[in-house]
Amino acid sequence: MSPSDTSPLDPMTLDRTNSGRSETHGHDPGDIEDDAWLSRRYYGGDLPAEAERELHLAGRHYCDDATAEAHLARAAQIAPGHRAVDLGHYKYFLYKARLTEALAYAHRMLEHASAGLGLNHCDWRQVTRRHADFDSLEPGPRVYLFTVKALGYLHVRVGRQAEGRVILEKVAELDPADRVGTRPLLAVLDRREHDREDD
Repeated sequence: MSPSDTSPLDPMTLDRTNSGRSETHGHDPGDIEDDAWLSRRYYGGDLPAEAERELHLAGRHYCDDATAEAHLARAAQIAPGHRAVDLGHYKYFLYKARLTEALAYAHRMLEHASAGLGLNHCDWRQVTRRHADFDSLEPGPRVYLFTVKALGYLHVRVGRQAEGRVILEKVAELDPADRVGTRPLLAVLDRREHDREDD
C-alpha cells in the first residue's frame, strides 16, 4: 500500500515500537539520531523533507510527550494543513488515548478525504453512492470510507454513541459489502443497547 493510500487511518505516520522508539531497521538502536533513517522519504509527494523529518522524530520520541509534540508542532509550522502532518497528529493523539484531540484531527482528515473525492464540502451526510465508486479499491473512495468510519468510532469512544451510530450507519450505507468492517462495530453497539434494555 502506498503512503497516500491510508486507512484511518492506515499506515502509521508515527512509526513507533512498544518502547516508543521507532525501529532502526538494522541500525544500532543506540544511534537515536541516525541521520539516514530520520531523513528517509517515506511519504514523498509534496510534503517538505523537513516536515517529514519532524514526523519521524515525533515517532521516535513517542514516549516523551513534550518532545514528540514539539516535533509535531514544528512539522505543522513547516507544512501547515498538510494531510500527512494532520494524520501524524491524529495517530499520535489516538495512540495516547487523547480521544477528544484525536477527534478534532479526524475532522481535519475528513476535509482531506472529501477533497480526494472532488467534493467542495466535508458534510458526510450529503454523500451518496453516486459521488464515488465505493465498491472499488481506488484510494479516494477507500480513504473516505475509512475516515468516516474513524470519525464514527471516535464519537462512540468519547461517549457520543448516538452520533457515532449515525455516522457508522452512513459508512454501512456507502459500503454495503462492508469492505471497511463497519458492521462489527454496529453489532457491538446493538449488543450494548440490548443489554441496557435488559437491565
